[in-house]
Amino acid sequence: MGGPDGDGEYRAYIGSFTSGGGRGITVAAVDRVTGGLSPLAAVDPFANPSCLTLAPDTGVLYAVSESERGAAGAFRPGADGLTPLGPPVAVGASGPTHLSLAGRRLLTANYASGSVSSLAVAADGGLSGPPAVLTHRGSGPDADRQEGPHAHQVLPDPGGRWVLSVDLGTDSVRVCALDQATGELRAHSDTVLRAGSGPRHLAFHPGGDVVYVLHELEPQLTVCRWDPVSGSLDALSEVPVGLDDVPEGVRPCPSVVAVSADGRFAWAAVRGTNTLVTFSLADGAEKPRPADTVDCGGIWPRDLVPDPSGRRMYVANEWSGDVTWFSVDRASGELRRTGSLAVPAAACVVFG
Repeated sequence: MGGPDGDGEYRAYIGSFTSGGGRGITVAAVDRVTGGLSPLAAVDPFANPSCLTLAPDTGVLYAVSESERGAAGAFRPGADGLTPLGPPVAVGASGPTHLSLAGRRLLTANYASGSVSSLAVAADGGLSGPPAVLTHRGSGPDADRQEGPHAHQVLPDPGGRWVLSVDLGTDSVRVCALDQATGELRAHSDTVLRAGSGPRHLAFHPGGDVVYVLHELEPQLTVCRWDPVSGSLDALSEVPVGLDDVPEGVRPCPSVVAVSADGRFAWAAVRGTNTLVTFSLADGAEKPRPADTVDCGGIWPRDLVPDPSGRRMYVANEWSGDVTWFSVDRASGELRRTGSLAVPAAACVVFG
């Protein structure tokens, strides 16, 4: 079996909500030429493995259990599917929605508890506790969604020195320092964004000094300047997302932002309108310009992921239960739908 840049097929791993009828984690072969997905196996290790990440060095797959008793698990991919590397490990918080690797630590953003957790990663890729937990404080003006902190994403900066967490409940992005020995997360700085905007997800430009923060409660993209030396994030401008021709009674709810590896384009998925927005970065990384909007091919696009080649984009449409893929126009960044695979309650896609 070839890798993403070789011949033949490689793998896609699709997380889903078991509470919504999902099968757990679906393993699919990816045809390198066509981009088509062919399901190989499905494993149901625990409730709601809604977010996945793959270690680039060991090939180990990690998943959250987005449940009241939040946990994370590690799996070794193989010819027959996935082999657990031990039992799931508690993250010491409720409702983990996102995870990422930072050195020898696995980080989770815990939406229900409004916190970030850190677990130790062993040499074989397995996980161990107890978790180190940093709880956010604060609230926002939206009484229904911002009664308290709701950490939605956590990831290290490109240099690996800092950890950034996006909090929908407090309208902020927090920067922390991570102690690799103990797993302790120490608060460093807090960038407060527009009140009530509900930041959900961010992505770095490959240049490393520009960050795009996507908001769920107000359909906008905030462009920020990132200083990796001081660990400071400063908001520069706001760009509307998905505001054209919105049907009456429909509320746009952006979910995820992605940036091309060459830094020429960015894309955002918008639930409610069920659209994908292409941004041109031809005017500079700090000046994204909406260039095109297409239908997502389903309902409620929760994840949006370029494949390793950059030639295709994959969308996990949660409510319609599918992963749909698009070809990417290399000149314009525009997307054209080319195929789809039924995956009930699809929530996340990673490649390896």
